[in-house]
Amino acid sequence: MNANMRPALAVVGLSTLLCGLALPLGFTGVAQLAFPAQANGSLVEREGTVIGSSLIGQGFTSERYFHPRPSATTEADSEKPGSTRAAPYNAAASAGSQAAPTSAALLQTLKERVAAEGRWPVPADAVTASASGLDPHVSPENAARQVERVAAARGLASERVRALVARHTEGREWGLFGEPRVNVLRLNLALDGLR
Repeated sequence: MNANMRPALAVVGLSTLLCGLALPLGFTGVAQLAFPAQANGSLVEREGTVIGSSLIGQGFTSERYFHPRPSATTEADSEKPGSTRAAPYNAAASAGSQAAPTSAALLQTLKERVAAEGRWPVPADAVTASASGLDPHVSPENAARQVERVAAARGLASERVRALVARHTEGREWGLFGEPRVNVLRLNLALDGLR
């Protein structure tokens, strides 16, 4: 049995070193060299302090800022074991609402969100959460609807805020994939930088 165990243990040890250590370290090194910002979480800093990630939505509620898509993330409810409660933009609990299109609760939530928007038409991403509940982007149409509110709250000309939105509108990936979008965190940081 000893004669059979030695080669088997050697293969397991070699495989563990190769697949469990060398390959992950190699891929990490290549990622750090080729894509350092992305490999480290696409972190966004202001004055040397990390304030978020351009890949994770954050809850902006002030009238002075552009608002993100609604978030459907939840957390365990400590007062009701086995239940959850809303925890918007909780990056540790990325998930959609899992509500079916025929859900009465989802329909009621959408009606409330549409009513809160006040005027038609309402972009879909202004009232619906993304699949992750943490989408960092809004559509250009959603951002355009918010220009007047943000400009008024900051005492800025609407044209100036609209130009800022246009500068922060990202196109399709490689001109083919996805839809045009605006990163809310980066846009709000640019707003804070206006003088």
